[in-house]
Amino acid sequence: MSGETAWLVLGFAGQSLFFTRFLVQWIVSERRRESVLPRAFWFFSLGGGVLLLAYALHRGDIVFMSGQAVGLVVYLRNIALSRRPAPAAAVAPSAP
Repeated sequence: MSGETAWLVLGFAGQSLFFTRFLVQWIVSERRRESVLPRAFWFFSLGGGVLLLAYALHRGDIVFMSGQAVGLVVYLRNIALSRRPAPAAAVAPSAP
């Protein structure tokens, strides 16, 4: 496989992870019958973002690079927030 072909494969792999995050979000939301962003959404976002940032760096596209770099901060922050325990009020239903 040539170097350029390998970069194209990497770019498409990143796009595939980005697509998968929406697919996971849709399936989980449909099952719960409400809009939900599962933790997996953020991990697929992070994986796709890292691969696409690498591809953008290879291409030398500053617009693409800046968009992916900022997105990585958001994905990492949401992963960190999702690791925190839920507030007590959100966990236990209130008494009637």
